[in-house]
Amino acid sequence: MRKLIFLLAAFSLAAFAADVTGSWKASMDTPNGSMDMTFVLKADGNVVTGAVQSQMGEMKIDDGKLDGDKISFSISPGDFGKLTYTGTIKGDEMTLTMGFPGGGPGGDMPAMPPLVAKRAK
Repeated sequence: MRKLIFLLAAFSLAAFAADVTGSWKASMDTPNGSMDMTFVLKADGNVVTGAVQSQMGEMKIDDGKLDGDKISFSISPGDFGKLTYTGTIKGDEMTLTMGFPGGGPGGDMPAMPPLVAKRAK
């Protein structure tokens, strides 16, 4: 009986998770111009996998988690170390905040504005 209650609770939590599977498009202003990004995500329960594609290439997503409408994951683009993304999903819009280890290269990188990604249709 306890196993049944546990399974029902686990399935109900997964049912409330945001639908994140698919491709999401965003653009970010950089000192070198605009950088287009595509987040290709797949959720399996509360685990998120996939990749981030940009002019810098394709980077595998690590540590992906989904908790209701909250998402978090990281990527490791070479010299920048591990970049973390945290955010929320609302319908076809995902708002992400990027975190840099130690404040970014040189330790003096200013905070980035939130990144808004739209679901590709």
